[in-house]
Amino acid sequence: MLTQERLKELLHYDETTGVFTWMACRGGVRAGHMAGTTDRYGYIRIRVDRRSLAAHRLAWMYVHGDFPPEHLDHINRQTNDNRIANLRPATRSENQRNRLASSNNTSGHKGVIWHKRVGKWMAQAGLSGKCYHLGYFPTIESASEAYEAFARENHGDFYLPTGISK
Repeated sequence: MLTQERLKELLHYDETTGVFTWMACRGGVRAGHMAGTTDRYGYIRIRVDRRSLAAHRLAWMYVHGDFPPEHLDHINRQTNDNRIANLRPATRSENQRNRLASSNNTSGHKGVIWHKRVGKWMAQAGLSGKCYHLGYFPTIESASEAYEAFARENHGDFYLPTGISK
């Protein structure tokens, strides 16, 4: 089990940049060189004691002494920005709230889909494992406004306006 002490023996973490560097020469990499590689999802992963670990989770341990109980949310949604100020503990549900609309979203608005049978735009939202039907609307804008109102009221600090993009 990785400890904060062992982590600090191997790596240095700069809280202002979120970058890890190696403390000693290791496997062809010189001391002081940046640690980690970017995975296919944009997260930085660092190999420590034969285990590949997410850099944002290592940053949390480096500063706080242990891994977060559940998930860590990147506040600005930039998965490679591992500054401690950009990380906050989150449940899986909270972490999902701080996401942009899915890449396969055809409406272009988070929480809004075209309901073919009814012939209207439908707004829906998820919260703590439940799906909430927010209604059918004649325009995409009115459906999006319904989703926004729900999210603003229920998502707290994890509220992400749908107009926000990467």
